[in-house]
Amino acid sequence: MQRVQKMRVRKHQVVLNRSVGGDTGIFVFLAIMGVFMFLPMVYVIMQSLKPLDELWMFPPRFYVQNPTLKNFGDLFSLLSDSWVPFSRYIFNTVIITAAGTFGNLLFSSLAAYAMAKIPFPGRKFAFKTVQLSLMFTPTVTSIANFLTLSTLGLLDNLLALIIPAWGSTMGLYLMKQFMDSSISNDVLESARLDGCGEFRTFWTIAMPMVKPGWLTLIVFSFQGLWQMGSSIYIYSEQFKTLNYAISQITAGGIARAGAAAAGTVLMMIVPIVVFLISQSNIIETMASSGMKD
Repeated sequence: MQRVQKMRVRKHQVVLNRSVGGDTGIFVFLAIMGVFMFLPMVYVIMQSLKPLDELWMFPPRFYVQNPTLKNFGDLFSLLSDSWVPFSRYIFNTVIITAAGTFGNLLFSSLAAYAMAKIPFPGRKFAFKTVQLSLMFTPTVTSIANFLTLSTLGLLDNLLALIIPAWGSTMGLYLMKQFMDSSISNDVLESARLDGCGEFRTFWTIAMPMVKPGWLTLIVFSFQGLWQMGSSIYIYSEQFKTLNYAISQITAGGIARAGAAAAGTVLMMIVPIVVFLISQSNIIETMASSGMKD
């Protein structure tokens, strides 16, 4: 006689029964791991609120005794004293991040759709080339990129940071993997038979089905571009990024340790907000992406 597993109903769905103690144990374990993962961010925030004497206290303390916002005031004062307005650094960073992320998402998705769902000669070879390119770090390809941008006349221009982001092969690889696993060829064929053009099929059928993929790509691309610092392609101060400006100011030694901690929090908080906004959508779409026709 086969062994019958006990079942229970949770929100009108029958699920395998894990005891209440097992569920509680899993919850407690995940909560403890979440606290440990969150501690570094809490520590950075605590550092930014410490006065200078507490920053150099030995042995160092995790918590702050006399919290103050003076470090943030010092940071903004130092940024205001530069001959390039503080708003210019923010503008450059926002433009580079927004344009680079949008272009990376668009071109990576288009190329991934073609490689995954449109048969053409050399498709496998092209994807093998993309995989091979992932082996090379940006440092290795910097000279080739510099010569290319110099030939195109794009040096010392915001486009020198935006256009290379559009050609990120990591985004292409990520999107192709999602399209291979999440999009059925039968669905695309049905759309074509109904009269959809190829671009409309891509935009209205394929992209909503790989929402977890492009949300993940947005988070990674945004984080990388937002934290971009100095670059060999930019010489003029008016084209520098916010991260570069903060790093230059906070490199002034011990006296600027508080401003450095405040700058770290300032650069950290925006990617965290973007991640938190996207996380709910990623979880929601991944929960429904396992449906098969």
